[in-house]
Amino acid sequence: MRICSRLQALQFGVAFGAVVLASQIAVAQSASDISVTDKHFLPAALKGGMAEVAMGKLAAKKGTTSDVREFGEKMVEDHTNLGEQMKKVASQVGVAHPASPSTLEQAEIKKLGNLSGVPFDEEYIKAMVKDHETDLQDFQDETKTGSNTTVKNAANEGASMIANHLTMIREIAKKHNLAQ
Repeated sequence: MRICSRLQALQFGVAFGAVVLASQIAVAQSASDISVTDKHFLPAALKGGMAEVAMGKLAAKKGTTSDVREFGEKMVEDHTNLGEQMKKVASQVGVAHPASPSTLEQAEIKKLGNLSGVPFDEEYIKAMVKDHETDLQDFQDETKTGSNTTVKNAANEGASMIANHLTMIREIAKKHNLAQ
């Protein structure tokens, strides 16, 4: 009996080691085909997502109209989910997660935080149109020029969501008579 137990433990150990080795090889292969484009895209996408969440929280709290508040809530939910997905991808390919939005994005968040009422709504709407136009282009560019399939697939999924957000915020901008 004791020999069987040791043999089973040895077999388990070998099987477990094979699984660990296979996952390490997959991560190494995934990380080895990452381009400079991919390495720049992931942190930028993560920073932008953090900014969208922060600004969305402000809109959900400070928006004077239901459409601005609801859009803000949607940004918090969707960009939180996208950020989690992008963090997983970044970890898979060996790219560090940024801790905060970029300096420029932090300035925009601060600017919005200092506004209230209609000026807040208008500035938020304009910022969201601009951000989503830029983000959509960045995500689409990654799907075309990136080298890593995992990163490109995540960018493609993100681009679809961002395109939907852009359509929504453009409609809100029209409703608020804001030039696009």
